[in-house]
Amino acid sequence: MGQRSQLRQTPFLWPVLIVVIGVLLLLDNYLLLSLDVLNFWPVLLIFLGLQLLWRGDFALSWQAQTFGITRGSVQSGLIEISSGEIDVKLKALTRPGRLAAGQYTARSRPNLNVRNNRASLTLRRGNTWLFSLADWDVNLAPDLPWALLASSHLGQLEMDLRGLDLSRVYMASGFGDLRIVAPDRPSGPILARSTFGDVRLAVPEHVPAIIHIQSGPFCRIIRHSRQFRQRADQTIVTAAYEPDHPAIEITLTSTFGNIHLMSTPARMLGQAEEEASVLDSDDQ
Repeated sequence: MGQRSQLRQTPFLWPVLIVVIGVLLLLDNYLLLSLDVLNFWPVLLIFLGLQLLWRGDFALSWQAQTFGITRGSVQSGLIEISSGEIDVKLKALTRPGRLAAGQYTARSRPNLNVRNNRASLTLRRGNTWLFSLADWDVNLAPDLPWALLASSHLGQLEMDLRGLDLSRVYMASGFGDLRIVAPDRPSGPILARSTFGDVRLAVPEHVPAIIHIQSGPFCRIIRHSRQFRQRADQTIVTAAYEPDHPAIEITLTSTFGNIHLMSTPARMLGQAEEEASVLDSDDQ
C-alpha cells in the first residue's frame, strides 16, 4: 500500500496564540499589567475559528492527509466506513492503476487487508482525535466489484456511485443527510437509511430502477422529476424501467427527514430544494 502525506506547513496560529497568552500571564504575575486575563478567553475562540476555516481542522497535526493505494492483484473489494460526525464524499477514480485514493483525517488512515485477491478497506472515526473534523474523500477503482458499507452519526454521506461496479451498498445515518447518485450500470441492491436526516437520490435518466420507500409518519416523499412513477403496489419506478428487464433495486428509509427523488444531471448535492421544481409531493 503506497501512501503519501501532505507536507506540514509552518505553524502560525497556535504558536502566536501560545506566545500572546504567555506574555499576558507573565505581565499579570509581575503586576506589570493590571488586567483580568480571564476576560480574554474569547480570543481562544477566535483563534480556533480561524484555524478551522484556514486548515479545515482545529490543530495542524489533525488536518486531512492524502492517501493512494495501488491496485496490485486485487480482484474485488469491500470498503467499510464509520465516520461519526465527519462528512464523507465517495466517487469513482478517474486515473487507472489504483485501488483507492483520497484524503483522511489524521490518525484515521485507511486500513487495508488483502486475502485471496479480495481487499478489505476500513476507515473508522474512532482512530482519530475527538475534535478532528476534516472531511474524508474516498475514490474507488471503477474496474472491480465493490461492496460498500457506510455509516455516520452526525456526518453527511455523499455518494456518487456512477462508474462503480457495486455488488451491494448499505449506508445509514442518525442525524446526517444521505446524498446519493445512483449507479449508471447494473448494480446489486442499494439500501439507504436516515433517522432524522434527509435522503436525496438522483437517478440518471437512462437507468432502470425500482425504488422501495419505507417512511415514517413525519416523512415526505418529494419527486423533482417526471421520470419517477408510482405503481399500484406503492413502489416507484423510473421511466426506463421495464418489468421483464433487470433494474437496480433501491430501498430508501427515513423516519423524520424527507426523501427527495430527482434526475441527473441534478443540482441536488449542496443545493436548496426550494429552487427545484417540485412536481409531486406525498405526505405519509
